[in-house]
Amino acid sequence: MFDRRRFLAVCSKFGFASTLLPGTLYAIAAQAQTAPGQPAPAGTTPPKITAEMIEQAAELAGVPIAPDQIPMMLDALNKLRDSYPPIRALHLPNSIPPAYIFDPLPPNTSVDTRREAPIYGNPPSIGKAPTNLEELAFATIPKLAEYIRTGKVTSVALTEMYIARIRRLDPELHFLVTLTEERAMAQARAADAEIAAGKYRGPLHGLPWGAKDLLAVKGYPTTWGAGGFEHQMIDQDATVVQRLDAAGAVLVAKLTLGALAMGDKWFGGQTLNPWNRHQGSSGSSAGPASATAAGCVVFSIGSETLGSISSPSTRCGVTGLRPTFGFVPRTGAMALSWTMDKLGPICHSAEDCALVMSTIYGPDGQDLSVRNAAFNWDAKFDWRALRVGYIESAFAVPPRVDETMPSGLSPDQQKKWREHLAHRRAARARAVYDRAYDMATLDQLRDMEIKLIPVELPKLPYEAMVNLLSAEAAAAFDELTLTGRDKLLTQQGPEDWPNIFRTARLYPAVEYIQANRARTVAIRQMANIFKTVDILVTPSGGQQLVVTNLTGHPAIILPNGIRGNDSPKPPATDTGEEDNIGGPGTPVSITFLANLYQDAKLCAFAHAYERATDFYKMHPGLSNIPAR
Repeated sequence: MFDRRRFLAVCSKFGFASTLLPGTLYAIAAQAQTAPGQPAPAGTTPPKITAEMIEQAAELAGVPIAPDQIPMMLDALNKLRDSYPPIRALHLPNSIPPAYIFDPLPPNTSVDTRREAPIYGNPPSIGKAPTNLEELAFATIPKLAEYIRTGKVTSVALTEMYIARIRRLDPELHFLVTLTEERAMAQARAADAEIAAGKYRGPLHGLPWGAKDLLAVKGYPTTWGAGGFEHQMIDQDATVVQRLDAAGAVLVAKLTLGALAMGDKWFGGQTLNPWNRHQGSSGSSAGPASATAAGCVVFSIGSETLGSISSPSTRCGVTGLRPTFGFVPRTGAMALSWTMDKLGPICHSAEDCALVMSTIYGPDGQDLSVRNAAFNWDAKFDWRALRVGYIESAFAVPPRVDETMPSGLSPDQQKKWREHLAHRRAARARAVYDRAYDMATLDQLRDMEIKLIPVELPKLPYEAMVNLLSAEAAAAFDELTLTGRDKLLTQQGPEDWPNIFRTARLYPAVEYIQANRARTVAIRQMANIFKTVDILVTPSGGQQLVVTNLTGHPAIILPNGIRGNDSPKPPATDTGEEDNIGGPGTPVSITFLANLYQDAKLCAFAHAYERATDFYKMHPGLSNIPAR
């Protein structure tokens, strides 16, 4: 007979959430014949599900099942449990998607499919190329493109300069997984030959870039940042890599990501913030943000599922575009959540993001979530015609910290409570300080003669919907959990992937579907907001980040100033628990949102804002980085 006390102990050990039922029964039965903490041996058939197991699972799941209903469930549940092993025996690779496609468009909505040639701004005036090409390390794409197009700088020379910077700065910042030097130099030589022959492909031709190392590149490892995958080879080029190759861009490096796209800690250490090496660069697009901010690539490609472009762009003071879900194909990219993953550029300006986006978007015939929608970049677009709203409550003064100590705490618990209170006080002080930058954004927009419209996000249980991500991620890395190879991952805490994957296995299919139905409600209510505004202004963190990743809306994250010496000090140690820990001399950001597939207008509005503020010209003085 299965021991109830042992079962609850096993659940507690693994941090299982109280959401289960058929999956729980499988786990209960499997654990009944397996040593605690060990995966079931391959080919093992768990004992039959019993009435007692159903009672235990129902209690844990909070599902009322009457005793007289249990006997008739036994046969069906045993058959359901027995259906799992044949699917597992297929050993489905990460690249196989589910047989369903998420579509963020609400009913009666259409997208513009008419593709037009990009409208570029006037070519920047350039003089003679600087003797020291590192003076161009932080230059925007239009400026570098003009140097390349006119032959004043060669792609070979530019590529050699960026590779030299990578070699010099990576030992300090740890953003590099693999240097693709041989491939890069071949591409650079080919670019110079083509341009000399009058075959100029466009503004990315000959410009060095870096790829987040979840993008497959033939002949090079694709590590996903994770222990156990350091030598993984995928024999294909991701679609975005192919498209950037076709545009003549030069891939110089595969850049770090937190293991399996979480945080900034990977199998080689922690990627750091060029503005302050006491801090991580945040993640999971840790390497792309750090390397771009450090002037080691012209631009990079990152990805976001729930903040992985937004957070490192904020921390590192660069511009990140998280496109509409279904705008950029993810073929050849690691899957974490098929209904939430998005690829996008991390650059030095909004215009740079638009130029990269112009190259990488659109269907590829493989990623079936991608719509045939147009991204028509117009650098001269009249942004004054746009209706601009702001999320009013997101700009409010942060609420005061409740300092009432709970009664009945032991001395040790009181000590921990006081430490936690001090942490919350410090976090609020930083939030109050940063609010001044957010409010200055609204003032700047009013100075641009924009009439701001206050709006609020729909009030729905978004955090409950985030369980969708965990469930899909657990499926994407199913064998990692079942084989016990999750032990190879660097991070093993309660909020890290190994525990999340184990917990998600007990998330019921019915609740997954219900959360998706709630997501449909969120999509439709967000659609109502964008009937009244074209652009939404918001601080970069907070609830909007969860909402818009669930609903698929695009975001652009812009540098918005540098904290002064009067800024509250950051925590002594960056635990990775806060997206934007701040401190003197570090950047802040602001986020603009737009309606689905209105990414070009979003970039045009951001382009106008950054030209009015010049914050996009900020870059870290790397010779003055505080030493660790």
